[in-house]
Amino acid sequence: MPNDQLQSERKNHRTGMACALGCMLLWGVMPIYWKALVPIDSYVIILYRIVLVGVVCFAAAMKVYGAVRLKDTFKNKRTVLLLFIAGLIITANWSTYIYAINSGQAIATCIGYYIDPLVVCIFGMVFFKERPTKYKLVSIVFACAGVLVVVVHFMKLPMIALTLALTFATYTALKKHLHVEAVVSLFFETVFLTPFALGAIVYLEASGRGAIAAAGPQQFALLLLAGLLTATPLTLFAIAANRISMISLGILEYIAPSITLLIGIFLFKEEFDLVQLAAFVVIWIGLVFFTCGEIHEKE
Repeated sequence: MPNDQLQSERKNHRTGMACALGCMLLWGVMPIYWKALVPIDSYVIILYRIVLVGVVCFAAAMKVYGAVRLKDTFKNKRTVLLLFIAGLIITANWSTYIYAINSGQAIATCIGYYIDPLVVCIFGMVFFKERPTKYKLVSIVFACAGVLVVVVHFMKLPMIALTLALTFATYTALKKHLHVEAVVSLFFETVFLTPFALGAIVYLEASGRGAIAAAGPQQFALLLLAGLLTATPLTLFAIAANRISMISLGILEYIAPSITLLIGIFLFKEEFDLVQLAAFVVIWIGLVFFTCGEIHEKE
């Protein structure tokens, strides 16, 4: 391999790793940001997030790709429909996530994002007829066992964790059919919801039930960063996905929920008993099998 090409590949790999780490670190500490917005109601935060993400992604898409790219995407009705559905699903995911963080259930979100790659595997087997390896089957069994531990202990389904895992896995499956740039995709995922969200914001603010009435000037200023803080890690993720292997990216994805878990325990002081620890250990064992399987497949 020519030296210039080798250096270029190494540079791309370093860039990809840096972007992946930056993305996971941002996602990991993001609960601190959402928590800082309390006492603004979660549904108000979600409405602002929809509008601000749309604005940020429109500006970024126009600067990087231009109006022609947006028009070309809009002409493909199937793509637009899938992006609209993806927007509904990822909005449900983010809404559940923000509600969980601000209601003192950050640890529950970690379970969801730990088992998400395993749910993606199940979707791959069911909807895309992918053949599971023995490693993936074992990892799925351990993930189910971890959820079962929580169910038996609390006598109820971990709805937040399951909702996060199922919605993000569904979102991932939909994106498998789409080949649209990250900021363009995110713009179309929010643009159809933006008029409704903006109307709701105007109504809530006019009736004294919005962010302005609930928050101080500093918190409102923080709220206005929601679009940028949502779009930035997603863009970093897209850059990383094009420069490093899926194995590397998949392993690095465990960083974000691990950071959130530590924040939930030590900063937010959420309850974390031995049964919950046992559930996490069982799921982690499943993730080890999953990672080993991914590495084995690529050898």
